Amino acid sequence: MKTYILAGIALAASFAASATASQASSLVAQIDLSNQTMTISENGSVRYQWKVSTARRGYSTPVGSYSAKSLDIDHRSRKYHNAPMPYSVFFKGGYAVHGTTEVRNLGRPASHGCVRLHPQNAATFFSLVKNAGLSNTRIVISQ
Repeated sequence: MKTYILAGIALAASFAASATASQASSLVAQIDLSNQTMTISENGSVRYQWKVSTARRGYSTPVGSYSAKSLDIDHRSRKYHNAPMPYSVFFKGGYAVHGTTEVRNLGRPASHGCVRLHPQNAATFFSLVKNAGLSNTRIVISQ
């Protein structure tokens, strides 16, 4: 009898673990430097496409595929005069996807290397990353 109970518990735990794993969201932010856009896909389906500003002349935005490293809802840049970086999703060192007050520049290169978004879009992306989890979020930057 104990064997059947233990087997049942193990089977239930296995189902619970696979159900939790299948509920984890896969989030991909594809940033196209040539078009200055960011396309957000969740579990393979496109959810959003937004204008961004990436590195202006003399600076660079790193190209490649990165996992999200950390979140900071109200970050300020120590390197650039305490500039506000709301809803920051860091992906490589000091590089982040974040909101900007300079929304008039969205759609063209204007940053020191970060990926700038409209503050409302940055808040949405931040929330999506928080819900999906850092390890389930990819930031892919291409020319």
